[in-house]
Amino acid sequence: MKVVLLGTAHPFRGGLASFNERLILEFIRQGHEASISTFTTQYPGILFPGTSQFSKSPAPDIPIKREVSSIDPVSWWKLGRKLKKQSPDILIIKYWLPFMAPCFGTVAAIARKNKHTKVICIADNIIPHEPKFYDRFFTRYFLKRCDAFITMSNSVLHDLATFDRKKLRASNPHPLFDNFGSRHDRTEACSQLNVSPDKKYLLFFGFIRDYKGLDLLLQALQDERLQDLHLIVAGEFYTDDSPYKEMGA
Repeated sequence: MKVVLLGTAHPFRGGLASFNERLILEFIRQGHEASISTFTTQYPGILFPGTSQFSKSPAPDIPIKREVSSIDPVSWWKLGRKLKKQSPDILIIKYWLPFMAPCFGTVAAIARKNKHTKVICIADNIIPHEPKFYDRFFTRYFLKRCDAFITMSNSVLHDLATFDRKKLRASNPHPLFDNFGSRHDRTEACSQLNVSPDKKYLLFFGFIRDYKGLDLLLQALQDERLQDLHLIVAGEFYTDDSPYKEMGA
């Protein structure tokens, strides 16, 4: 089977890239011809809240091509035409943000004109955490170009039903990542992190936005029954960090 995934991948960083790269690697291990088409421009710099969109890690050993810009309609048309001609059996699109819907929807619409390629959307979100006025219009534009859907939770599956009730869909929890290296001995890991091996730790890992729930975790850890737990926050703040530091003081 020939599979193309359209979405975030190296040199871009983050959970989306990790998920997409690991998924395509698994397709390859299962004997399929699989590759990723990723962005030349993912977010314009003015819209990106972090320090860098790019990873410092080496590229994974899978086929990745940077060939579409989220803000360049000409590149959408070119990639759509290319995929229409290549005629993959499946075009997977990892959807998380309505901002990407015009790009993804246009590529999908052109690619599936070959009457062979099926477009499968893997949706992290259908309704975004941080709403904008264009969300429903953009999302509807994209979803109409999909043949089937996979969501990461039942709540997102429910959100999908507000746009579409007829197309094939399924919900499957986010699989456990196995691409962050081998497990370390606890004593050795504590030594590398310069923390005591005699304490219990809880890890909050990843980019930090207001909707991620770090504030709820900090509130919960004030419970006297959890006083023996020590929280490690390992991630970049994409929001004002001062309220969180005050809560954790």
